[in-house]
Amino acid sequence: MAQFNHKKIIAMLAPIGLISGMALSVEGMADGHNRYAVDASKGVVKNISGECWFTVGGVMEKMEACGDMVTKDSDGDGVSDDKDQCPGTPRGAPVDAKGCPLDSDGDGVPDYKDKCPGTKAGAKVDKDGCEVMMKPMVQNVVIDNMLLFDFDSAALKGGASDVLDSSYAKFKGNDNVKSVTIIGHTDSMGSEAYNQGLSERRANAVRDYLIGQGADASKLMTQGAGESMPAFGNDTKAGRSMNRRVEFKVMMK
Repeated sequence: MAQFNHKKIIAMLAPIGLISGMALSVEGMADGHNRYAVDASKGVVKNISGECWFTVGGVMEKMEACGDMVTKDSDGDGVSDDKDQCPGTPRGAPVDAKGCPLDSDGDGVPDYKDKCPGTKAGAKVDKDGCEVMMKPMVQNVVIDNMLLFDFDSAALKGGASDVLDSSYAKFKGNDNVKSVTIIGHTDSMGSEAYNQGLSERRANAVRDYLIGQGADASKLMTQGAGESMPAFGNDTKAGRSMNRRVEFKVMMK
């Protein structure tokens, strides 16, 4: 029987694809001696010349020395098992030098799962890496009209400044405040149209005062609710008194 050396066997089998699962390449001169086969699933293999080659992300590089050791890459991520700190990474997932899935935008969702790449830093995201829009927090401060206005008047009365200063002080200069809506309310005595106008004038009077005290005008809005939003029943004197009020609706960022 004729004797075939291993170089000739490689040269004969390679063209007809009988080296299953192998990727063939040539280094230097394209002859049988320099032909090698790299099995990407193992990470490091020896070629027929005794040289060791390894793959990183599909790129083959030659090792200066590897002895007899052949290192496996069980999950095929290009990082050998002995260095892989995240074994079992899904095939095709981009990984770092430790074999752990990349998270380019730092949102806690690896790139291979992230459906919204490039999320801004610190944003709260869902399981798909998409930003979750948080509802703004609203705070309400209610002031009895008796402390601010005389009956049927939209002019701030004496002592009203102290009440407004203390009520608004907790929000003034707070960068987390997005906006403040000043809402005027009345009871149901009188016509609906008149009460609507009165509530608007009172809300504007409060806004004008606060701006005069240094409040940010761009954050202050007014609304007249008239008698449309009673807090209590208008069928009693006490209820009507509670319905006459000014409300700060503070929208936080």
